Amino acid sequence: MKRRSFLTAAGTGLGAAALAAPAMAQGLPEVEWQLASSYPRSLDTVYGAVERIAARVAEVTEGRFRIQPSPPNAVVPALQVLDAVQGGAVPCGQSAAYFYIDKDPTFCFDTGMPFGLNTRQQAAWMTHGGGLELMRDFYRGYNVTMLPAGSTGAQMGGWFRKEIRTVEDLKGIRMRIGGLAGRILATLGVQPVAMGGGDIRAALELGAIDAAEFVGPYDDERLGLHRVAKYYYYPGWWEGAAQIALFVNLDAWAALPRPFQAALEQACAEAQGWMLGKYDALNAAALRRLVAAGAVLKPFPREVMEACYEAAFALYDEIAARNPRFKRVYDAWASFRDEEYLWFRVAESSFDSFVYGAAARRKV
Repeated sequence: MKRRSFLTAAGTGLGAAALAAPAMAQGLPEVEWQLASSYPRSLDTVYGAVERIAARVAEVTEGRFRIQPSPPNAVVPALQVLDAVQGGAVPCGQSAAYFYIDKDPTFCFDTGMPFGLNTRQQAAWMTHGGGLELMRDFYRGYNVTMLPAGSTGAQMGGWFRKEIRTVEDLKGIRMRIGGLAGRILATLGVQPVAMGGGDIRAALELGAIDAAEFVGPYDDERLGLHRVAKYYYYPGWWEGAAQIALFVNLDAWAALPRPFQAALEQACAEAQGWMLGKYDALNAAALRRLVAAGAVLKPFPREVMEACYEAAFALYDEIAARNPRFKRVYDAWASFRDEEYLWFRVAESSFDSFVYGAAARRKV
């Protein structure tokens, strides 16, 4: 798609309307973009975020910059959003960057690394730790820029048909899982399977997979995953933070007037907080409903957690040794992580540990 198809100037017949428009809109063209999402409409939080982005952009620009979101397969399949934006088939798309690690594992830093940063730490790395600059430099190689546009917070470990007691129990399991977590689990015998969120329940029902992770209680309930698998594990060690990205084609971004760029940046920043707040507010009640409906809530055994942790950092070292793009980001990310862990151990972790324990004792 050529640049001119992203950006359509207002015709001369609109001159009178332009004179009456607010000062911000005067002299600016009319722009209409299509947005391809990796998420179905039924997920009203993650997909709802792009609907809010579109509404906010239209409001701020007095309707001159309009974005039309589309769910998977309306324009492109769920896991081909990055390709569509890169090639110019659509000017922008909403996705999780770690869906594309087969192109380069470096994408995973955008979404969040297994056993890495929590949600606040990920946001701090992006906004003040150099993460955004590093990732945008990386994305330029794909003809794309990236705007943080949402966060799910920490996720669950997913739904399993059978109980996991030891590392041995992982062997042979076919599991829907994204990002580097799939490669980590593969070293322990899991067969990772990539698929969009809207396809998970059917795959479990048909026996194409034995386990699946998605986001957390609110979305998992909406997808009906508790109806096709019994055991619900935590934590999702691969997603202590899961940032959602808005990919924008570089030509489309360059053609966009600066006031419209600012409107999109602000709308994405607002969506980041809105999405995280909604998940945090709704996950607890959803978790209660899932357990009441028969879900068996279980922590991953410590043996499994430790084996996965060791496998994760062995994999990172292996990738860094042969991929200079990954190593560049990984070295900076690891240094920032160490500093964040120091601070969070002193203040955040000690506060959380005390108040959670104290609140539980008051109820006994």
